[in-house]
Amino acid sequence: MISAIGGTAASSAAGPAATGSTTTATGADFDTFLKMLTAQLKNQDPLNPMEGTEFAVQLATFSGVEQQAQTNKLLNQLVTQMGGGSLGQIADWIGKEARTTEPVWFGNKALTLDVAPDPAADAVTLVTLNATGREVAREEIGPGAGQIDWFGRDAMGDKLPDGRYSFIIESARKGEVIAETNVGAYARIVEAEIDGADGASLIFEGGSSAAAVSIDALRDPA
Repeated sequence: MISAIGGTAASSAAGPAATGSTTTATGADFDTFLKMLTAQLKNQDPLNPMEGTEFAVQLATFSGVEQQAQTNKLLNQLVTQMGGGSLGQIADWIGKEARTTEPVWFGNKALTLDVAPDPAADAVTLVTLNATGREVAREEIGPGAGQIDWFGRDAMGDKLPDGRYSFIIESARKGEVIAETNVGAYARIVEAEIDGADGASLIFEGGSSAAAVSIDALRDPA
């Protein structure tokens, strides 16, 4: 796993080292084939020279080895550039706020939610779920799309406990629910990491995380 905290990459030298070793191994195989072919031409029997067709086959093989060596070299460079570039890009996100539908930490500050109910709805309910997915609050917010501040209050007006929460909006028309939509909440990014199996991930305040590819909005903290 490669990680970056506070914008500093922890393992930036791993890519170039791997590239050098792969290129050296490929070059060695290529040189060996060339030497073998040259030695064969020098030492062939003058009274029984290599047939033209056999020589053509070996030249074709030689050309194939050369092309494969170049392809491997370019492919390795591309993989290295993609890996390093991805980490560098998401490391620049640290300190910003990202919009995610994953559970986010709620403490003493209001969360900014981005709601987008069904346009046909005449009533919209914000449903709050805790870290286990259990419903802990619901609130009528009225139709209309945009950003709202969520202060984390239950039906009695008391503050909900600190913890991770996610949100759903229920869009209703004439008393019938016509759509349920996950709500994006903004959370501050404190760490970025790349895992070979899972790709790039972002870690938010409070320890929650989300895949970088799932983030569709970034902003500077207010």
